[in-house]
Amino acid sequence: MLDSSNFLIYLSVSYSFFLARIKAINRVGPHNFEILSIIFGSLLGDGSAEHRVKGKGTRISFYQEGSHASYLIWLHQIIADLGYCNPQAPKLSTRLGTNGKVRKIIRFKTWTFSSFNWIYQVWYPEGIKVVPSIIGDYLTPLALAIWIMDDGAKIGSGLKLCTNSFTYADCLLLTKVLYTNFNLKATIQSAGFPNQYHIYILTESMPLLRQIVLPYVHPSMKYKLGL
Repeated sequence: MLDSSNFLIYLSVSYSFFLARIKAINRVGPHNFEILSIIFGSLLGDGSAEHRVKGKGTRISFYQEGSHASYLIWLHQIIADLGYCNPQAPKLSTRLGTNGKVRKIIRFKTWTFSSFNWIYQVWYPEGIKVVPSIIGDYLTPLALAIWIMDDGAKIGSGLKLCTNSFTYADCLLLTKVLYTNFNLKATIQSAGFPNQYHIYILTESMPLLRQIVLPYVHPSMKYKLGL
């Protein structure tokens, strides 16, 4: 695990399989554990994995609303420095939202890797994103920070993780892993819609949570921790 002092200056990987024109079938790793932590943390939030049948590989898509552009540009730089995506910084684009409202969004994608196929298989076993049973192995402090920055929200003196797309069983697994990995206490709450749930990290666990994730949190996202 990278410590916080050198996290942002981690040197770029120079292996040839990270080059843009290398076929996905030839991009086979091995992968640094930091990139796997980032991917798993993002997949718990707004990230998605795309299996490209013709390309015989999988790529990871990172997405945020335009209001969080500085965070996504920061995340892109980290992933680009690790050699996993085009180094050109992503730019804001527009898309038509609900009721014809124009929204600003920002996104980028990794290169396509055949050695990312296992990630797609554990997260999308039937084509729908689920929490994999191995999540505890990859929910590191870095992954937790990415998850919070993607889908966290300060609620009162605690923190809500917007897990609407996951089942109750998925949320139960996540609360267990939060406690097992970090000793964080959390509850599952109704999101106000049928079969949709939030995870709420209790007030008593917030000091510990801040201690765990702050070294990896972008300044623009510290407000989610009540800072």
